[in-house]
Amino acid sequence: MICKSIEYRNYRNIEAGKIEFSSGTTILYGKNAQGKTNIIEGVYMFAQGKSHRARVEEELIKFGAESSTMTLSYRSGGYDSTLSFELCRGRRKTPYKNGVRLDRMSELIGNFRAVLFSPEHLSIVKGSPSERRSFLDAAISQLRPVYMRTLQRYNAILLQRNALLKSAKGESDRVPDTLEAWSLQLAEYAAKIAVVRAQYAERMSNIASELYSDMTGSRERITLRYHGSSKIGGDYGDERRVFDIYKRQLTENVGREILLGSTQYGIHKDDMDIELDGREAKLFASQGQQRSIVLTMKLSEGEYSRIETGEYPVFLLDDILSELDPARRSYVVGGIKDRQVIITSCDTSVRRRIKDGLCYCVRDGAWTRGS
Repeated sequence: MICKSIEYRNYRNIEAGKIEFSSGTTILYGKNAQGKTNIIEGVYMFAQGKSHRARVEEELIKFGAESSTMTLSYRSGGYDSTLSFELCRGRRKTPYKNGVRLDRMSELIGNFRAVLFSPEHLSIVKGSPSERRSFLDAAISQLRPVYMRTLQRYNAILLQRNALLKSAKGESDRVPDTLEAWSLQLAEYAAKIAVVRAQYAERMSNIASELYSDMTGSRERITLRYHGSSKIGGDYGDERRVFDIYKRQLTENVGREILLGSTQYGIHKDDMDIELDGREAKLFASQGQQRSIVLTMKLSEGEYSRIETGEYPVFLLDDILSELDPARRSYVVGGIKDRQVIITSCDTSVRRRIKDGLCYCVRDGAWTRGS
């Protein structure tokens, strides 16, 4: 997978411009708030179908403009293709592939694959379960677009079920007639998602364990394990069994859920355990160890993608080298030589650490070739 170029019009602080990338390493350097992260954000949008940092999509349109467009050119499987977004104020963005409009965003996901590593990802270990769920969902969706549609359907059903529970709040003896039907649907989609998440976590754990051992000189070991809040246990191999557990919990605890006014069981409550030498990493790992674990998880995400698809995704490192100590920086730089990497940095010395590739100086939403 190679990102050849991306072209912007009225995107964030970028008025217009096209930037071409090296098939190896491309460095975007410059001071803060100049547009480096905007470039990275635009590339990653084509992998996820949405911005990883905008609250609403209208934030992506340059101030004073009514619309914005982005076009990404990439090569995958030996073929060149383009993906585009058109954003207009007051309307949902429109995706295109090779100039043909796509009816659903899920049709775009999986065409272009990328792994993003930014400073906020350092909280994956110590942050809330929602951050680890988001990590899993983002990685899996790129490999299995049907997973994204399943997740969207689950969230839609969850919204409906929560609305019913809120309507009956305080009246636990008055169960809405349609609640059971929504519960069965929610259990069905929960089982599908939980099984895929658990399988991904297990396989990724094997990759991450090896990479982390290599990074630490075999001194430490990490383990990733999907943790169902619904006490399913470690066996996610039988989807029917998982469904039966969710079904039982969603139908036998209705009184409690009505009292609380929301759904208390399902994959929106699940987590992924991250253990360092058998102990919970968010409690016992040092800050340096936590950084190493997240770095390993991101590299493992890319390795998993290569195993599944036959080619590496594009690696996007957004101002992350400055967050790592010299040993970890050397490990990253040494380990990405055989794949495409786009790096942003405020530290101009990063150019000296990367011998081959392209460099751009980014200033006020524009870029010029550097050396």
